[in-house]
Amino acid sequence: AAAMLRELRRRWGSYKYRFVPWLALNLRRQRRTLRYVPESSQDKIVADEDVLETLLKAFKALFINDFSRQADILALLPEVKCQYLELLTVEQKRSKVNPCTHQGQHVFSPEEVLFNTLGFTVSRDRSSLVSAGTGVFVTKGFVRKGTVVSMYPGTVYRKHEPIFFQSLGNPFIFRCIDGVLIDGNDKGLSRSVYRSCSRRDQLGPFQVSDESWLTATLQNPLAVGQYVNNCSHEKAANVCYQEFDVPGHFPVELKQYLPNIVYSHDIESLLRCVVLVALRDIKQGEELFSNYYTVVS
Repeated sequence: AAAMLRELRRRWGSYKYRFVPWLALNLRRQRRTLRYVPESSQDKIVADEDVLETLLKAFKALFINDFSRQADILALLPEVKCQYLELLTVEQKRSKVNPCTHQGQHVFSPEEVLFNTLGFTVSRDRSSLVSAGTGVFVTKGFVRKGTVVSMYPGTVYRKHEPIFFQSLGNPFIFRCIDGVLIDGNDKGLSRSVYRSCSRRDQLGPFQVSDESWLTATLQNPLAVGQYVNNCSHEKAANVCYQEFDVPGHFPVELKQYLPNIVYSHDIESLLRCVVLVALRDIKQGEELFSNYYTVVS
């Protein structure tokens, strides 16, 4: 009975922030853990151009690091192949490696690529909060204020799209200001839906999303944002959610690192992503804490 009570308390601790009656009763008491913006159009910590620049920088580095496995894609994109060969040559010179071809390149882990490119790594581990379960930590390096430190993965649902069964007992559903929902659950029905949508939209060798966030081995190490815990009176928020629509000109060869997919593929609109941006400088070893809900005044 005690074990069951602890489990129920743990589940409630992570789910209550999605429960409207609880929010209504606790808004006044929880003012320190709320984030206020004057209007939805001002819900930006950094410019979209800065978010795009960071994602492109990280994804290009991951692509080059995995260059030998990209043959099928590059065979269909000769101009792109030339561009990446030039970048690979520059990278090899910087690393003092001088092979005749890319077959001799040293392959780093995705976490090492992230550190070498952005100056930090993040990963999941047991939260420093009691009964909070899994959290996300800066495991190496230093994060500067205004840096994209993580992404919120999952299936993107527009208004009125069916998500009832996926939402049952699911604490990983993120609601955007405009009502768009992102289901970041990596288990059960949510997991199956994401994989189905991802494989549905694959175009030959071109993957339009990343499935690896559903596993323990991440292809994109940033895709851990769904495990960032809510701030508290003791632990102030050091990161903030920011909505970002992937532009139509996003490089097709880099879409394989995007940890989001739309539920309905027949609706033409930009892919919604949510990134987490540092509100202050964050040191190695610190856990990330966010605001689970924003009040638009």
